Amino acid sequence: MKHLLKATAVLLASLAIISCGRKSESYPMFWTWIEDIPSIDMESAFTHMEEAGLDAVMLHAPSVEAYKKDVEIARRHGIKVYAWVWTLNPPRQERAQMLEEHPDWFSVNRNGESVADHKAYVNSYKFLCPALPEVREYLRKKVEDIVAVDGVEGICLDYCRLIDCVLPISLAYNYNLRQDTEVWPEYDYGYHPAMLEKFEKEYGYDPRDQEDPSRDEKWCEFRCNQVTEVANLMCEVAHKAGKKVTASPFAAIGLDKFMVFQDFAKWDLDMVHPMAYCDFYTMDPSFARDATLSNYLGKGEGTTLMCGVDTELGGDPELIFDKMDAAFSAGAQGISLYTVEGLTSADLRARFKVYADSLRAVRAAGELPEAPAVAPSTDPFDNASLMAVVERNMQRMIANGAIHERSVNGMIPDDPSVSYPALELGEYELVFENERLRRYHVTDAASGKTLEVLFVLYGDLISGWDVRLL
Repeated sequence: MKHLLKATAVLLASLAIISCGRKSESYPMFWTWIEDIPSIDMESAFTHMEEAGLDAVMLHAPSVEAYKKDVEIARRHGIKVYAWVWTLNPPRQERAQMLEEHPDWFSVNRNGESVADHKAYVNSYKFLCPALPEVREYLRKKVEDIVAVDGVEGICLDYCRLIDCVLPISLAYNYNLRQDTEVWPEYDYGYHPAMLEKFEKEYGYDPRDQEDPSRDEKWCEFRCNQVTEVANLMCEVAHKAGKKVTASPFAAIGLDKFMVFQDFAKWDLDMVHPMAYCDFYTMDPSFARDATLSNYLGKGEGTTLMCGVDTELGGDPELIFDKMDAAFSAGAQGISLYTVEGLTSADLRARFKVYADSLRAVRAAGELPEAPAVAPSTDPFDNASLMAVVERNMQRMIANGAIHERSVNGMIPDDPSVSYPALELGEYELVFENERLRRYHVTDAASGKTLEVLFVLYGDLISGWDVRLL
């Protein structure tokens, strides 16, 4: 319960400083995502949401009729429904037919390979080209049908991006990739003939003629803008129907632009739930704080900032309270869980509900805290909790243990009950640096081993690390 008490004390203290706060919106405060598939008992799932004290769900259902059915279940449990709309990556129910009927709609990489018949990381990544009028019309009609459902409060845009040109550094181990300092052409998407033609008409050159197209600012911005146009088309359709729009983009502004060509600060959103999934990036709850700070400073003026946090991506579910504390301290106005099923026991859901109810009381009293008007530090040595995670994994490696495996986040879970010999580290020597990466060497005098330590800088925050024995 210490997390609850800490968060509540911090937030109640902030109420006294009204001039530093902002008026909180009336949107639901605690959310989750869920997909209606045959293996999920929706009644049980909504029961778990109610037990955890959630207000809203971002729900993907396979049809309009399924949305109508699920809305009725949600109403009985006091849960508001926003449609979780898979946009540029069609849902599995539509994918096969689209591949058969419209293979020319799918995205193309720098090598000229279409994802229609080429695997990019996983078979489910079949992204569409955002520049095509036919794709935009397909998405306009999809949103139009969903927002017509009575009881659907709004939509949540997801997969509104291109395929990851780079992965979080630990996740790359799942695919035997090293993406430290370059963007590989086979994972660099957006080169559909329609995109290239549209770009060349506007800028007068083919981006493929550049030595490294991934560093061409005009080409990167153009791809972001194509995605933005698609997002804002769907926002327009929903708003015209009187519905709200949120989105679940990548973790932070800047990071999203580089990794997947999103720029959600330009989207006409009412709310945004950036996916600040700590266990995909740094394994440290402070990532939720840093990502939220970055988003608070860069988001659209009329957009209410939430924070998506992870409960089931490899880390300890109990850390959810630390992650939420971190997000709220940086200006988040609400939380979304990926997912409520990561609260794996009735006891954990009950404690979550106490936390959620306490935060709702703070908001009802008038104010939530303003984010500090500072950007997150990009110096890893400023972040003691991050360095503790990194150095714990250095100990594991020195003891001949592995830290990576093929798993949901590319990491082997740490067993905190295992003790390792203390480190006797010398100075961290910076041996390489660019706008995306810092690489250090450091020697442990106790073992005589030297390690390479990398920190990834996508956007204006530390967005990953790795440890390797030299």
